[in-house]
Amino acid sequence: MTGDRSQACDLGDAPFTPGQAKACTVREVLDRVGGKWSIGILVAASQGPVRFTELERFVEGISRRMLTLTLRNLERDGLLRRTVYPTVPPKVEYTATPIALELYESLVALTSWAERHRIAIAEARAAYDRAHGPVDPGPASVAGRA
Repeated sequence: MTGDRSQACDLGDAPFTPGQAKACTVREVLDRVGGKWSIGILVAASQGPVRFTELERFVEGISRRMLTLTLRNLERDGLLRRTVYPTVPPKVEYTATPIALELYESLVALTSWAERHRIAIAEARAAYDRAHGPVDPGPASVAGRA
């Protein structure tokens, strides 16, 4: 997680009410599974064991470092299982855990929806930008426009 949201959730010395703690946990989970790279990785791993290099090819635009970090976080969250085989060179595979497999249909539905509506969304953005000027994608502009 990044930005102010993670700081609000990660303050160990701040007491949370049960509702605040629950909202924080849900937000953290949604941030992880809805992350830019996580969806593609989880979809690929839900099809069966997948190797690092296969994920590099499948997840378009991801750097090796970001793939490594995302895999580590998904494994930490219990969404991926990493298996190292004692071969030379070592063979490493990633598989989706049962909770990730439960999430799979939702991720496919979300990516299918995005594919179906990407042109309409691009057209809506262009029309908005013509009428109002482009929106700065930074966090300050989002907060300022709310």
